[in-house]
Amino acid sequence: MTQSDAGTITVGLVQMACAVDPDANLRTAVARIAEAAQRGAQIVCLPELFRSQYFCQKEDPSVFDLAEPIPGPSTEALGRAAADNGVAVIGSVFERRAPGLYHNTAVIIDADGSLRGRYRKMHVPDDPLYYEKYYFAPGDLGFESFAVRGSRVGALVCWDQWFPEAARLTALKGAQILFYPTAIAWHPAEKTEFGVAQHEAWELIQRGHALANGVFVAVTNRVGVEGKLEFWGASFVSDPFGRVLARASHDREEVVITPCALGLIEQTRRHWPFLRDRRVDAYAGLLQRFLDSEE
Repeated sequence: MTQSDAGTITVGLVQMACAVDPDANLRTAVARIAEAAQRGAQIVCLPELFRSQYFCQKEDPSVFDLAEPIPGPSTEALGRAAADNGVAVIGSVFERRAPGLYHNTAVIIDADGSLRGRYRKMHVPDDPLYYEKYYFAPGDLGFESFAVRGSRVGALVCWDQWFPEAARLTALKGAQILFYPTAIAWHPAEKTEFGVAQHEAWELIQRGHALANGVFVAVTNRVGVEGKLEFWGASFVSDPFGRVLARASHDREEVVITPCALGLIEQTRRHWPFLRDRRVDAYAGLLQRFLDSEE
């Protein structure tokens, strides 16, 4: 099948509030996967680190007890949910790779329940209330796409969504849909002055990734107040021209269902041939941290 005659993949985004009890969150996720499948979803994406509240607001060594191996309890439960409902699932796991070595990992599970692959978050922030470098080693699996439900998908995680290089490389690997499990929030003290601009910047850059690469972008966030953060929801799907096909609210749990006509990828790229016109011979400087200008 070529992209020009590709069919439609229906995406489901699970926007949820996360409770203190990890088992309760897992039950909620499984129930929402079933709901999404009943409403026609073929691929369902969960928020970042959905099994717990967002623990990176502080540095606490006891939190490492939440981590688990892959395969492990979460992937087994998500695999059963995928197989029971005939949907692929993009999940998010606090991965225990070895004693003292942990990753923030997206898992890609096909509709038969099999684990197709994993992506370890490459860009790990260290900001107030987002102390992720304390918990997670940077990813080392690179950028990849995976075949599920008649499409190729890529998974990137939260802070990755600000980096055009990550989106580009995943698209160059053949991904037709970029999924971003996310946990992004307002600092309540900043919301009044900066909240609208922060949310608009977050959505805008990801819509830019869709347009620059001619792919669909699907973003799942959580909602609710946890500690000092108010998660802003607004999960959305963008088409390959950067147009928002669906967007969730800022403050409610929702399951967003959106059909994605994969033929739009070919159509958009024919008219906006960014991949054709890339000057791959001139981009060596991107491998440098910074380029000092010459006087």
